[in-house]
Amino acid sequence: LGVCLGHQSIGEAFGAQVGRALLPVHGKTSPVRHDGSGLFAGLRDGVTVTRYHSLVVRDLPPELVATAWTTDPGEEVVMALRHREFPVFGVQFHPESIATEDGLEMLRNFLAEVQAFRARREGVE
Repeated sequence: LGVCLGHQSIGEAFGAQVGRALLPVHGKTSPVRHDGSGLFAGLRDGVTVTRYHSLVVRDLPPELVATAWTTDPGEEVVMALRHREFPVFGVQFHPESIATEDGLEMLRNFLAEVQAFRARREGVE
């Protein structure tokens, strides 16, 4: 699980572009839209998250899929991503922040995703 710079590092490692956001956001909250999968399983769409960043991930490679977004003036920002095959997740926001709605549930969902991956892998081997 990559948080903020970790999210950007995951993107960079797999070939996405990381660059300056049109609007740096530090210490603010934003609603995010999500696909209801992975970290966002069971969470309402539009959950509020806490942001501290001036860089964003753009142009995801085929291995990565965006799972959450927010709209800033002039730019749609990827707020979460996942690897298509492995339990690799990134979030641009801070789930550990007290101002992030359902952050603990997101972290629980991450652990559940990793456990499910391990169970599938061990069942195949």
